[in-house]
Amino acid sequence: MNTIIDRFNKTKSNINSLKPFRPVNIIAVSKTFSLNYIMPLVEYGHIHFGENKVQEAHSKWNDLKKQNQNLQLHMVGKLQSNKAKDAVKLFDYIHSLDSQKLADVLSKCQSKFNKQLKYFIQVNIGNEIQKSGIPVADLDAFYNYCINESRLKVIGLMIIPPNDDNTEKYFKSLSELNNSLALKELSMGMSADYLDAVKHGATFVRIGSSIFGSRS
Repeated sequence: MNTIIDRFNKTKSNINSLKPFRPVNIIAVSKTFSLNYIMPLVEYGHIHFGENKVQEAHSKWNDLKKQNQNLQLHMVGKLQSNKAKDAVKLFDYIHSLDSQKLADVLSKCQSKFNKQLKYFIQVNIGNEIQKSGIPVADLDAFYNYCINESRLKVIGLMIIPPNDDNTEKYFKSLSELNNSLALKELSMGMSADYLDAVKHGATFVRIGSSIFGSRS
């Protein structure tokens, strides 16, 4: 069997061994990899794929998504508001909702194309200056704005935790914040820490190198 399929099944098996309370969706993060390289996993029947650049995603997935209605494409990188129109056309999920400006632009684009996406609010859990995301102190107000003013379908929260060996602490905190907003989905965990994320209730994990191998 293809190496990518083997790695995918190994990841799935690792998750299942934890006996999570709720189903965990594996987003195969395919950024920088060619469509030819990714296709074995598509043909295997996997549907959730992640990209972090709109232009690259369009060139790889636009035609394929028209042929395969089941494919679900996730924007997992930072989304600039000037790319929102193209993102709404192509993606099904946005994991990096992080400003009122972006929320408003996405809302207008959704109306224009008569399409509703699913959104995760990115939380800057460690208040890191270099990182995108909503500060924890502003989360309630921003969530209410997205729901009531921008009319976006927010399904959960997302983090990229600080790299300081306290990952589980951040996952636990985000899970508690998610519960406080009564949100059902939770996007956290990547190749190095997805099992810790699943232990704390992640329902979407963003896995790249553990499936596709190292990026050049």
